Amino acid sequence: MRYVIIGGDAAGMSAAMQIVRADQKAKVTTLEMGEVYSYAQCGLPYVVGGVIDSFDSLIARDVETFRSKYGIDARVNHEVTAVDVEKQTVSGNGFSVDYDKLLIATGASPIVPPWDGVELAGIHTVKTIPDTKALVEDLKDAERIVVVGGGYIGLEMAENFAQLGKKVTMIERNPRLAGIFDPELSENVHVEAKKHGIELRFEESVEAFAGKERVTEVVTDKGRIDADLVVIAIGVRPNTSFLDGTGIHLSGNGAIKVDAFMKTNVENIFAAGDCATQYHRVKERDDYIPLGTHANKQGRLAGCSMIGKPRPFQGIVGTSVIKFFEITLGRTGLSEAEIEELGYPYKTIEASIPHIAGYYPEPKKLDIRLSYHAETEQLLGGQIIGKEGVDKRIDVLATALFHRMRISELEDLDLAYAPPYNGVWDPIQQVARRK
Repeated sequence: MRYVIIGGDAAGMSAAMQIVRADQKAKVTTLEMGEVYSYAQCGLPYVVGGVIDSFDSLIARDVETFRSKYGIDARVNHEVTAVDVEKQTVSGNGFSVDYDKLLIATGASPIVPPWDGVELAGIHTVKTIPDTKALVEDLKDAERIVVVGGGYIGLEMAENFAQLGKKVTMIERNPRLAGIFDPELSENVHVEAKKHGIELRFEESVEAFAGKERVTEVVTDKGRIDADLVVIAIGVRPNTSFLDGTGIHLSGNGAIKVDAFMKTNVENIFAAGDCATQYHRVKERDDYIPLGTHANKQGRLAGCSMIGKPRPFQGIVGTSVIKFFEITLGRTGLSEAEIEELGYPYKTIEASIPHIAGYYPEPKKLDIRLSYHAETEQLLGGQIIGKEGVDKRIDVLATALFHRMRISELEDLDLAYAPPYNGVWDPIQQVARRK
């Protein structure tokens, strides 16, 4: 059996490892358009900030390991530009490979609008190790940095730049940072950013970049901002344009539609990771939330399906967490805006509660919001911002959402308690009791 995998990162190599572990005689070919295999993209901002000492620390297994230890024909600088679903071949510049089973795990690329001057030196995105190495080299002589976009990558980059002593400005076309959170919690992020000297510019849109050979200004609809370096972090787009004409079904944003077993609508073709959709258990429909956690799970399950040992992907609930200076932002499920879009009747309860027993030294405040269905009382979403204990509670809420628990059932959970770690009633239970 000839297995071909397009993409050498999380989803692709998770699938490849499932295949070679199940069948050591399998012929597995992986085609990576770059030169780096299997690395932690989420760690890139922390290499920029010096928190992680080298890019090598982010590489789980290098290409030689896949070749010599696991017998995978792992190729680099092989960009696939066409798939022939009738002949079952994939091809690119100077190569063509036949497949019996094909996995598309091509990931996503940063969105970069065709702004005037976007080709100037000093303008960067953060998605791959080569991208980020170029940024680090460019950063040495840069003092004034503009980050375009107030989502997770924008926040992480702004934090690391500020901790290097750079003057940071963030431009967000919407009225707030961290737009996947409810407005009531976003203000915590704004306070933290300003406390660390970051200039925030809301409801402002980039129109162009100015400079002769290198960027010197960002031109917006409200003026000009001096810049030695710019990072564009406004989102990503699935790498699927090469599939035109194949008949593979895509969603509106270009992500490949897959079923629970990572199958596409075309026989013998699977897809996983940031180029594919994910089923959202709370929305009860396909969604697109490209995260490394999903990519690894989907890749592993795609590999299982390809070798005839299928196990369904159980879906996502929209869980994420991010560190921003001294606070942690965590969310799972739906925001109020998403609930309203779906048309569910709902209620939201909120409170600020210490993360440990109130009498124990140095309790830290947790700002918590829980939303639930007004009729069935099913939990719909949870958001928490605070300095300590956020990740623990978000994971509890994510588990509750996965199992479609009601808001009142949170009270019944047997959660760990000792004064240095918790109150006798966990903060999320205290909030749930206020419904």
